[in-house]
Amino acid sequence: MAQISLNSLMGTAAPTYPEHVAAPFRQELTEAGFSELKTPEDVENALNKKDGTTTLVVLNSVCGCAARTARPGALLALFNEVVPDSLVTLFAGMEKEAVNFYRKNYTPTVTPSSPNIALFKNGEFVKLLERHQIEGRSAGEIAGDLVEVFNTECTRKNDQESVDNLRSLFINRYQVDPMGA
Repeated sequence: MAQISLNSLMGTAAPTYPEHVAAPFRQELTEAGFSELKTPEDVENALNKKDGTTTLVVLNSVCGCAARTARPGALLALFNEVVPDSLVTLFAGMEKEAVNFYRKNYTPTVTPSSPNIALFKNGEFVKLLERHQIEGRSAGEIAGDLVEVFNTECTRKNDQESVDNLRSLFINRYQVDPMGA
């Protein structure tokens, strides 16, 4: 049987989309405090931590059928009482070297797809919501899955300033108050 390499699945290193197409989807997360991982070194520095901290990784995507709820779902989960220590994002189809490195070294048993959302603790993989677990679900359902894992794996208490800033961003972006007020 022929072997298919990750590189053949992912194509060239050139971005799949023009930056102006990806930019609004990037901003949806970066405005909320996610740091972008654009190189393999960025991925390694963000995830190879053996200090007991947790890192939430959103593998972002242009895909409207799943990413349109993945991003707000990840943001809704950040209203929880405990949250990850670090928030990072990569963009499938854009920073291909970084994404390929992430997939090969941090989620090697997962079939490449996007979007997906993963939690790492102490540099180790804890939980992943794959595309098939995101697609067709509401942002609230996705947030609920993330909150479950946050409650068991995260220890950083959320602060009121972060909640207030995220609430304001959420209202401005989605025209909905996530706090229901």
